[in-house]
Amino acid sequence: MSPTWNAEAAEAIIARLKTLDGAALPILHALQEAFGYVDRAAVPLIAEALNLSRAEVHGILTFYHDFRTEPPSGRVIKLCRAEACQAQGCESLAAEAEAQLGVAVDGGPGKGGVAIETVYCLGNCALGPAVQVDGELHGRVTPDVLDALIAMSRSRGHA
Repeated sequence: MSPTWNAEAAEAIIARLKTLDGAALPILHALQEAFGYVDRAAVPLIAEALNLSRAEVHGILTFYHDFRTEPPSGRVIKLCRAEACQAQGCESLAAEAEAQLGVAVDGGPGKGGVAIETVYCLGNCALGPAVQVDGELHGRVTPDVLDALIAMSRSRGHA
């Protein structure tokens, strides 16, 4: 479980990374890794450190689907539904996940607190359809493989 939001810890992360070229994305990723999400209170901190407007930072934060602005409610499986994965059958994975979890894709947590979210590209186009479970990328996923990945996540105590 990620620690709760802490402005002082966030400021330390921002200070450590603010000198990088294109520092906004590394900072956002580091905050999400540290807290499990990027609290909206980080926006003015990042804006001030990088001499950006709050609107610019908010735009970056909300443009990328990988960033959360609220703590996740449980385990999340990310299902790529971009064109390459669609061509390889990702919609059958969506149907399997919905059946197994008892919740619609992008509908919040289902059985065992597991949610399935749509993303548009996990960068694994040549090995589609792709999913990300517990931060691990998997390619050429079939409905049977997805079932096994969900079960493995649950057995690790993650769901």
